Order: sequence, then structure tokens, then C-alpha cells
Amino acid sequence: MDFGLVLQTDPPASRVVSLMKRAERNGFRYGWTFDSAVLWQEPFVIYSQILAQTEKLTVGPMVTNPGTRTWEVTASTFATLNDMYGNRTVCGIGRGDSAMRVAGRKPNTLARISEAMKVIRALGSGQEADLGGTVVRFPWIKPDARLPVWMAAYGPKALKMTGEEADGFILQLADLYLTEYMVKAVKDAAVAAGRDPGEVTVCVAAPAYVTEDDSPEALAHAREQCRWFGGMVGNHVADLVSKYGADGSVVPEELTDYIKSREGYDYSHHGRSGNPDTRFVPDEIVDRFCLIGPVDRHVEKLNALRELGVDQFAVYDMHDAQEAVIDAYGRHVIPAVNA
Repeated sequence: MDFGLVLQTDPPASRVVSLMKRAERNGFRYGWTFDSAVLWQEPFVIYSQILAQTEKLTVGPMVTNPGTRTWEVTASTFATLNDMYGNRTVCGIGRGDSAMRVAGRKPNTLARISEAMKVIRALGSGQEADLGGTVVRFPWIKPDARLPVWMAAYGPKALKMTGEEADGFILQLADLYLTEYMVKAVKDAAVAAGRDPGEVTVCVAAPAYVTEDDSPEALAHAREQCRWFGGMVGNHVADLVSKYGADGSVVPEELTDYIKSREGYDYSHHGRSGNPDTRFVPDEIVDRFCLIGPVDRHVEKLNALRELGVDQFAVYDMHDAQEAVIDAYGRHVIPAVNA
């Protein structure tokens, strides 16, 4: 199993770079960041420094979207980084929850994501792409250029499209039941589209908090540090409920039930521990969606995720123990999982 580190690009950028370097030293192979231009600093500028100061780390957004940048600009940015540092980027893409809503726009449609994925992948891999009637190709790109595009998804139509079109699937939760359900949906869609399901990389991303023991006090603190994640996921779930309902006929009740007491969301606290808009998230959801507890609990759940077809676990590291979790994974968790 591969391991990734996910950060927000809060200033100073030097700390983001430092944590990514620490992650590589500890056996992480991927470095991901949020991409929301109003809330945080520009990630692609920081990627250049991360790539320059690491040797093998692959970097990318979790996730960008097709609405805040024109598609040829996105593709050119990735292709330039790959030209400078080798093919060490991956384009994670989604609807643009925070990036679009904070700017007063609606998240992108699946149809727009589909079109964007095709254009960005083609241009970033040295091929031609049609930009609405004008066919272009980067004349400077190297013959061995490649740019995988991984799609973030929860809902049935998005899962289907991921299996049909994306190079990878990003699932932002670590619940075993929902992971099995959604990975199967993606793989089945790939098969139905005539693809090899093994070609779709599966990445589960969730907060991880390693405690010294499993005492009630330690677990309670860890839960409070990670409760924000249930609120973030709840934004996407609320969209699904408004579209498909909450009776479990289309979207599993295991995903929708917990947001019944959700009252709203302030993006100024997005992705941060202590987010006051996530009080509605119960301990059970934190435990299901995240990895919390001593090292052996992390290893046990990661092995279970791998059995479900997960190729990478990406650690959301937004809490009060950033360095400690990176080091604990490097010293204990990653060696045990990949023994």
C-alpha cells in the first residue's frame, strides 16, 4: 500500500514544504494539498518547491476543479512541473466544493468534470485536445510525458463516471462498509465500460491520529482533533441527500443518517480541528470515517482497507500532532502494513 500526506496550504509555505520532506523521509510516496484559492495559498507554486526539495514524492491537489482555472492552464501547469522534475504529479479533480462556493459559484457538474478530465489528461500527456472548437497541443512537451487524473466521488453517478473515465478514485472517508460499497461501484463501472478495473487506482483519504494508548481520555482528544472531517464530508453528503433523498434507495443510509442534525457550514473553518460547525458529528462517525487510536488499530484498519482494494491511504494531517503522526506512520505503521 502506498501512503500519502494531505495538507492545507496555510502560510508559511515553508512549513508545508518541510512537512512534505518529513513525510518522504518516513516512507510516504505522495504529497497532496487542498486547492481553494480564496481560503489558502496557491498550491502549484508550493508544489514546485516540494518537488525541488524531495527526490521521489509525487504531488497533486486533493482536489482541483474545472471551474477555477481554464483547462489548458491546469494541464500546462502540471506538464511544466513534470518537465522540470520528472513525471511526479497527479491531477486529483472534483466538483470544487469550497473553491467554488467561497467564490460565490456553484460546484461544477459531472458533465463539465468529464470534459475537463479528457482535456487535461490529453494535453498533460502530450496529446491534442479540443478546446471547444480549437484543437491545441503543447509543442514543448516531451514524448514520455504523462498525467494521470484521479476523480473524487461519493454519489452513484460520480462513482460510475470515475470507473468509466478516471485513472484513479479518491474516496474521502475510511469507513469499511462504505469503502467496499463505493470501490465495488467504481470497479463494476470500469468493467461495464470495457476497462480493466485494476487500472483504476483506489485512494482512501482520511484523518489519522495516533495515540499512546486506548484510554478514554486519549481517544476523546483524538476524536475532537478529527471531528472536523465529518463536517467536511457532510457538505458532499448534504448535496447527495438534496438530489437523491435519504431513504437509502440510492445513497446508503450509512452515509446519510448522521447529517440529519446538520445546521449549516462556515467555510472559514473548513478542514480545521475545532470547527464549530461540526458539533453534530457523533463519535461513531469519527471512528468510522477516520483512523484513531494506538498503532495496532491503524495497522488493523489499513490491512482491512487493502483487502477491499485500496491502493493508497492518504493521511489528512490537520490537527495538533502533525509531526508526531508522520513519524509514527514512518516508524511503525507503514513498515507493519507493508512488511
